[in-house]
Amino acid sequence: MQFLFPSFLWGLLAISVPIIIHLFNFRRTKKVFFTNVAFLKAVETETSSFRRIKQWLILAARVLFLIFLALAFAQPFLPAKNAGPNRLSGLGVSSLYLDNSLSMQNTTENKRYLDLAVTKIDELLTLFSQSPNVQLVTNDFSGEDQAVTNTTKVKDRLTSIGLSPNPRTFENVYKRQRSLAQKHNASANNQFFWFSDFQKSTAGDMKQLKIDSLDKLFLVPVQGKTSQNVYVDSVWLASPFIREMQNNVLYVKVFNSGDNDVEKLPVKLFIDNAQASTASVDIAPNSSATATFNFTVKDKGFHKGKVSFDDQPITFDNDYYFVLDASPVIQVLHLYQQRSAADYIGKVFDNDSLFAYHSYSASNVDVGQFKNANLIVLEGVEQVSGTFRTSLEEFIRQGGSLLVFPPARPDAEDYSQFLGGFGIQGISVNNQPALPQSQLPIAEPNRQNPFYADVFERTTLQGVANTPLMQPVWNWSGVGEKILTFKNQQNFITATNTSKGKIYISASPLERTYGNFAEHAFFVPTMFKIASMSVRQERAAYNFSEGSITVDIPNVKKNATYKLKSVVTEANTNNIEIIPIQRISGNQLTLELPKATQLSDNQILESGYYELQLDGKTEKLLALNHDNDESKMEFYTPTELKSFFAGQKNVTIFDNLLDGDFVKTFQENNIGTPLWKYCIIFALAFLLAEILLIRFMKG
Repeated sequence: MQFLFPSFLWGLLAISVPIIIHLFNFRRTKKVFFTNVAFLKAVETETSSFRRIKQWLILAARVLFLIFLALAFAQPFLPAKNAGPNRLSGLGVSSLYLDNSLSMQNTTENKRYLDLAVTKIDELLTLFSQSPNVQLVTNDFSGEDQAVTNTTKVKDRLTSIGLSPNPRTFENVYKRQRSLAQKHNASANNQFFWFSDFQKSTAGDMKQLKIDSLDKLFLVPVQGKTSQNVYVDSVWLASPFIREMQNNVLYVKVFNSGDNDVEKLPVKLFIDNAQASTASVDIAPNSSATATFNFTVKDKGFHKGKVSFDDQPITFDNDYYFVLDASPVIQVLHLYQQRSAADYIGKVFDNDSLFAYHSYSASNVDVGQFKNANLIVLEGVEQVSGTFRTSLEEFIRQGGSLLVFPPARPDAEDYSQFLGGFGIQGISVNNQPALPQSQLPIAEPNRQNPFYADVFERTTLQGVANTPLMQPVWNWSGVGEKILTFKNQQNFITATNTSKGKIYISASPLERTYGNFAEHAFFVPTMFKIASMSVRQERAAYNFSEGSITVDIPNVKKNATYKLKSVVTEANTNNIEIIPIQRISGNQLTLELPKATQLSDNQILESGYYELQLDGKTEKLLALNHDNDESKMEFYTPTELKSFFAGQKNVTIFDNLLDGDFVKTFQENNIGTPLWKYCIIFALAFLLAEILLIRFMKG
């Protein structure tokens, strides 16, 4: 037998008090004078031996009462075989990790995993009621985690813990628990508890997790039956751009992470808080299905999109947020020296509101305008040199797109120096006059090429077969992708990727004497596709787990400081403003999304819409969602957990929080059998015996 608080055994000295009183009974006899025997009262006599027995019994009852009372305060217990040194002395830290990630919203027996874990932790804390070294850690990794306190304060905190959008790997959890415990007392043995559903997608590599031999770790799985959960995997548009007052098509990929079929799940599309369309999907187990939505928008600019459905009991991922940019303006800069008489480039881009088209002579242009352009079209420029060439190179390196239509006689040496720096080699010029017999037929576009994936869907085979004829004036090698070729496999239009930008080269001028490409049905969709690809297609939605996001900002200011401000909605009532770490490169702004540990305790990043603001003005609207790792309902079983820690004897894995009385099992195996309750019972019993002896034992 051992004692939790052996210092209370000094209380046994109190038994000397009744012993002294018993041995030195100073009660004096009292004389009664009377004159008449009639006044004598009947007196019950008792023998001295009977009186002595009674006094000894009373003394024994008093002494035993004090003994068991002192023992009760010392809290005796029978130690368990697994109990280690300092386990109950209060020197080590008892650190409890409560997994309050979004997956703990799952339910079993109509109770959330989180609520079940909180209840069991509250019961477990009764075993450490006298310990001042208790710690509670959650996924928030907040300042409250650092407090080593008593069980009363920890229980108070349990009542206010909610779900956290920040999943943590168990490697990070252990590092945090041990770091905080070591700060409190580096020499003491500590015990750590993990209450979690042990979700596979967020747990990290548990096979490589090693626990210090001085620590004891207890894993308590909080799991029920396998749950069904549906979540949005991704959304995308059928075409690169959304046009106002026209039919647009949106695809939504929905994934079923459960083991049962999902039939006729209604999926709703909301645009600017109004339901725009609905669809129904059937999803096989552990598979996905794609829902198709048709919608229209009335105005240009940013529109808030949301895909929503009702899926129980996991509801945190029932809404998926995204942003649509209707009719974004593409900046096209046309620079010419030998412009075609029909001005084909101007006819394509100048009459469409989708483009902001500007045309200048290459010898009389302000190169400062290059930084604001998405696409620069060079037409008939014989030489690219000097400041003009340097500015074009910088434009391409910063992510711009360049389209080159050669002049009748391009300067091969000059273009070789310019384009050679981007991997385009072997430029050779065909010094031939424009002759109809020199024109070559262009091959039919490859329908499998992503460049033409959404261009010729409605074109008949006969229409495609009538390809244009063009006379090439130069040829080159070292290309990245062939957009169009002649039927003899010679290059006609190629696309070469640079570090950020792109270079398109045509083999022929646009002038009608060199062929009819500019008047063919191929020309307009090809130009539109090149222009659309010159704008970096910003994603409709981002994930918090990505760490950083990059967006295009026209006319970005180098020393500007942008901030993110949440848009308050019914689902996201958290009004938050943050200034993330940011850097600017060209017209691109990269934002480092803050981690949960970098936010103040009252700041939480929730899924929803966020305004990118500069000086109070909204520059862009962004949609941020939590990573779908939390939506994958796969968990490590107790058997798998035991295999991970098979060689570590200081790690104990319980079968399940719901199987049997976890607290009692833990107490018997690791703390021992407490005896203080029995001491209280015996103390009260002997106190009652003393009262009964005094009141009823007469003789």
